[in-house]
Amino acid sequence: MPILKLLFGYEGLLWPKNALYMVAAVVAWVFLTPDLSRTTSFSVGWIGEIYLRNVAFVTLLSGSLHLRLYVQRAQGRKYKFNPRWLSSNNKAFLFKNQAWDNMFWSVISGCLVWTAFEAVTLWAYANELLPYVSWREHPVYCVLMMVAVLFMRQLHFYWTHRILHWSWLYRSAHYLHHKNVNIGPWSGLSMHPIEHLIYFSGVLLHWVIPSHPLHAMFHLMHAGLAPAAGHAGFHKFVIKNERAIKNGSYFHYLHHRFFECNFGDELVPLDKWFGSFHDGSPEAHTAMRVRSRIGPQQVGPQKH
Repeated sequence: MPILKLLFGYEGLLWPKNALYMVAAVVAWVFLTPDLSRTTSFSVGWIGEIYLRNVAFVTLLSGSLHLRLYVQRAQGRKYKFNPRWLSSNNKAFLFKNQAWDNMFWSVISGCLVWTAFEAVTLWAYANELLPYVSWREHPVYCVLMMVAVLFMRQLHFYWTHRILHWSWLYRSAHYLHHKNVNIGPWSGLSMHPIEHLIYFSGVLLHWVIPSHPLHAMFHLMHAGLAPAAGHAGFHKFVIKNERAIKNGSYFHYLHHRFFECNFGDELVPLDKWFGSFHDGSPEAHTAMRVRSRIGPQQVGPQKH
């Protein structure tokens, strides 16, 4: 029952957000992806189509959340983790504007690297260089692989994220993402190109694990879209008449607040297993400071 709840319960691993990312990947594969017969050789045409599609998906999700929460400020500061709004006159960001800085790195670097990994993967499938599995011949395996992608994503993200916090990689690349202490929807994919290469490299798992191109596309689609909600900066989204749905990004907000904790996702307890968990309590904050040899003097925020 706990496993079923983890997979299918509300705010579980599959429902609702990850199910929507699955649907987005299926729609993209069926209607918005060049046929494999076109990808046997590299061409600006079909690669450009993929890039524009990826930009459109990111803009639709991140842009919609940013518009409602930070431009229209439709729910004000209600359920906002940090009472401050995004920086609009800060030399730490390109154009002195946090939102424009985040959009630049997301679209110019993020979507380009995402597209590069996808283009090479489709080219390799088209030329029969990767282990291919047919949905028609192995439907059960393919369905299970769609779920397995979520766990593959979390394992890859957790360990590469910890690696990015090594001092030399942090100073070279990951620092750019962490300029966003006060996060917004566009902050999620705002990374240095080096970090984008590491972040999207999870799709390489499908180069050795028998998969269908849709599985690889879903892996990349999830990596490209999931950060928007995870960095929205709000604990809940107000829908109508004070009704609100939980966003569940407090876990990752604490990572941006304190850096040395919560490297993965709350639903897959890797942080608990490997000693980097922080739930917002003073006790967890003290434990984090002891681990990082900072000292337990300062206590953290109370959990929402």
